[in-house]
Amino acid sequence: MKFYNLNFHEEKKNFSHALKKGLGKKQGLFFPINIPKLNNKIIKNILNLNFIDRSSYIISLFLNKKEISLDELKIKINKAFNFPILLNIIDKNLACLELFHGPTLAFKDFGVRFMAQMLNFFNKGKKILILTATSGDTGAAVAHAFYKMQNIEVVILYPYKKISILQEKLFCTLGNNIKTIAIKGNFDDCQKLIKKVFNDKELKKLLYLNSANSINISRLIAQICYYFEAFSQIPLDQKQKKIVFSVPSGNFGNLTAGLIAQTMGLPIHKFIAATNINDTIPRFLKTGYWKPKKTVSTLSNAMDVSIPNNWPRIIEIFNQNNWDFKKLESFPITDIQTTNTIINFYNQYKYILEPHSAVSFCALKKQILKKDTFNIFLGTAHPAKFQNYVYNTLHKKILLPNILINCLEKKNLSYKLSNNFSYLKKFLIQNYVI
Repeated sequence: MKFYNLNFHEEKKNFSHALKKGLGKKQGLFFPINIPKLNNKIIKNILNLNFIDRSSYIISLFLNKKEISLDELKIKINKAFNFPILLNIIDKNLACLELFHGPTLAFKDFGVRFMAQMLNFFNKGKKILILTATSGDTGAAVAHAFYKMQNIEVVILYPYKKISILQEKLFCTLGNNIKTIAIKGNFDDCQKLIKKVFNDKELKKLLYLNSANSINISRLIAQICYYFEAFSQIPLDQKQKKIVFSVPSGNFGNLTAGLIAQTMGLPIHKFIAATNINDTIPRFLKTGYWKPKKTVSTLSNAMDVSIPNNWPRIIEIFNQNNWDFKKLESFPITDIQTTNTIINFYNQYKYILEPHSAVSFCALKKQILKKDTFNIFLGTAHPAKFQNYVYNTLHKKILLPNILINCLEKKNLSYKLSNNFSYLKKFLIQNYVI
């Protein structure tokens, strides 16, 4: 399998090169030349496998067998996906796909832990600097996945005072090979700074750079697997229904992975892209005009993105499949709607949502949940990460998982920088150029 650069089609790389390179020439994202297609018989067979065996098979389709054997791949996947996925049945035709049972309590653990295992396997001892931005959960997943890995240094940028204290504590207290920088700006500012680093000729010569953001193709390939797992857990009496997924969307990597799974042959009837009021995509789908606005801070902070990095990949999927964008529905959800959804959902089902999953469900409810559909909304973060907000909203205390308890009293080791590229460049040279 080869991956080509969406901005420079002549550049084609195998998986290991695309993994290590991150971004191609002209800041281009890598994308599979041919998305593997599976017939109904193969899909039926692999849905009967366990999660690790099925994921190993799916991911192997995107790799060259000369790069890594299936047995070695399975070992790495077993290390990466060493936590459960639960399709929690809420009602007869409604379920939450809980993706927050990993070590940092967010769905980002899947993609980032797989990337870390693969990069560690293919690195061959070369010193790498992982540079990434986070609007909430990515930072913790990256920090914990790469923590204390030899020859890999990590720098994480995040918007100052725009993520929850618990989110910050999870990745800003580790030290060792993990450095975190609070940027005085928003998440889009952090992403722009990182793009400038990757475009800086001097830094590219001085540092062996990579990114763990969802721009890295390895993360997307890993995320394909849990859509197949969701299907394997659908109750027997619901399997013949039309399957609808509502996906909370910020950088749109999660949705991209789902669309790839659908392209492979997984019989998904429809996707709903749920955003908060940073509504670039809902407006684009409605009007056909691309007009990003200034990013606004919301309760669902990990989705506070106005220029989603993965949108070029989604355009490519639609072009390759000759799909009409009318196929994709997208709804923006306000903070008031988010809070009301959490209250009403708890009153009805005694199930606690956090803001991102609430946005996902609220968007799902924008349509009528028909009897011939089985509706799955993605739960992408553990509600304990928003303990204070949940308590103020529902007056219910959430017991903190041990990983959060253990980091609460630790010192925040973050640096603070202005939204200025020259300051970041100076920081990188001072800390990482020998």
